[in-house]
Amino acid sequence: MTNGKKPVAVQAAEIPLRATSSNYPEPFASRMGGREKRPLGDFFGLANYGVNLTRLPPGARSALRHSHARQDEFIYVLAGHPTLHTDAGQTVLSPGMCAGFPAGTGDAHCLSNDSDGDVLYLEVGDRIPGDGVVYPDDDLAARRVEDRWRFFHKDGTPYD
Repeated sequence: MTNGKKPVAVQAAEIPLRATSSNYPEPFASRMGGREKRPLGDFFGLANYGVNLTRLPPGARSALRHSHARQDEFIYVLAGHPTLHTDAGQTVLSPGMCAGFPAGTGDAHCLSNDSDGDVLYLEVGDRIPGDGVVYPDDDLAARRVEDRWRFFHKDGTPYD
């Protein structure tokens, strides 16, 4: 930083890691072990969409398989060979490949690193208020309330 101001451009790998590995409540948060996110968009003060540089070591997952009601998502693989899990099945990706997940389709998705090497990818998502998330494989649902994710059991009972 220069004169108390953020620089115009930085090396993405120099942006600090997100403080917590997951916002999920337990027992789900521990399933995200090893995942590292660098919140690139937050570093620059972007308010309308988020951009993360994410690293998955072998055996790690990007998220629980999920779908958003209002948020579009996009990923671009920089290094490694993650497995994309969607309602259609599994697809192994390679560097240079990308995938997009339009809001409201209900097609749940996530990435896993089933390889022996690290996976590095960019993830981009908008920040439309009032989003909700469905996790078809887990007893979990989420709603975005006042710029914060709130988690619930599928029966509507909140996680504490």
